[in-house]
Amino acid sequence: MPASNPSRRVAITGLGAVTPVGLTAPATWSAFAAGRSGIGPITRFDASGCTARIAGEVRGFDPTAPIAFPVRPRGRDSDPVSAPLSPKDVRKLGRFTHLGLGAGLEAYVDSGLDSVRDVIAPERIGVNLGVGLGGLPEIVAMHETWRLGGFRKISPFFILQSAPNILAGQLAILLNCRGPNMSIASACATSGHTLGESARAIRRGDVEVMLAGGAEAVITPVAVGAFAQMKALSTRNDAPEKASRPYDAERDGFVVGEGAVVFVLEEMEHARRRGARIYAELLGYGATADAHHLSALAPEAEGSRRSMQLALADGGVAPDRVGYVSAHATSTPGGDGEEATAIAAVFAGSASNPRVSAIKSMTGHLLGAAGALGALAAVLAIEKSLVPPTINLDNVDPACAALGLDFTAHTAVGMRVDVALANSFGFGGTNASLVFGRV
Repeated sequence: MPASNPSRRVAITGLGAVTPVGLTAPATWSAFAAGRSGIGPITRFDASGCTARIAGEVRGFDPTAPIAFPVRPRGRDSDPVSAPLSPKDVRKLGRFTHLGLGAGLEAYVDSGLDSVRDVIAPERIGVNLGVGLGGLPEIVAMHETWRLGGFRKISPFFILQSAPNILAGQLAILLNCRGPNMSIASACATSGHTLGESARAIRRGDVEVMLAGGAEAVITPVAVGAFAQMKALSTRNDAPEKASRPYDAERDGFVVGEGAVVFVLEEMEHARRRGARIYAELLGYGATADAHHLSALAPEAEGSRRSMQLALADGGVAPDRVGYVSAHATSTPGGDGEEATAIAAVFAGSASNPRVSAIKSMTGHLLGAAGALGALAAVLAIEKSLVPPTINLDNVDPACAALGLDFTAHTAVGMRVDVALANSFGFGGTNASLVFGRV
């Protein structure tokens, strides 16, 4: 079988999101459009002794809450799936899995696939859901349980709570997906890679459908404390909603966030034959490594630039067709400027000057889910003809301003977007870029 079949295109037919600004994809988009922040004081633990005491927490999410339309992924005669988890199963799985199941089930319902499951072989549906740090809160908690109570107090569910691939496995069980099942872990590029690699699986002909995305839930003393010790986090504790400020001259670090975002990717003709709603097409994917530093971008974000160029080439897209770049920009003093330099280099000399914005200004940094969240912004910018803003951008860093890019400060901009690019980069020097287009 060829590595890629150009006749097999990749449609986006379902979206799901559980984020600091909304418990569904539509609610998340509404917050983006309004420029509303979801960052506040940490409530998941006592952060009083930490230099960074704010985060983008998911509030009010209940993994046992019934969904609007129960589904029967095993056929019309099977018992319906009516919620991500039953009350008795909640304690068996970690928080990142709770969030990911919520987003995954929403995306599946949104896609309308359940109405045609009787004619789709479950072997032709796969799952690729990544997580950057996995069940870190559960690992820390279980260590304390063992320390205080010994081996007999260790939960038999601990491995299921903490192993990164359990989210993908549990969603496959829930939705009867028997195709490829995997979990990529590539730091903050994780879910950019899951989307890109899933698209390649569809193009190769391995499957007709992939549920792809990522989740993260590490608002815990160890994770927040470790990032704080690296001097990576904002310490603007007295004004949480103002703390994440990509491209601003007074940015002082990122804000840890949590959440999950899942896409349903589907072979284009398969989607059209069943009359699916198609949000956009995933046109291209690029993946590179900086091979430079474990926690800093290469000079002028050379690896990031190549990932964008590869994604455009993979999709056969000229730079001047891109109307919007959903940037990785995290609000760190170094990273934002390096990525902006790479974006400017990719589009230098093109007829267009795409809008750029950073949604982490509203959510904080979702780590393993960040790539899919940035992709969500890109896809819905196309579908809604609206570019979300970079909030808190009061005074553009002079080095960024000199590049001539428009960072969409404060307010969303209504405009037709035919092609959008989304970036995600991670520790270890790993990069992923995705190109989406109007259908």
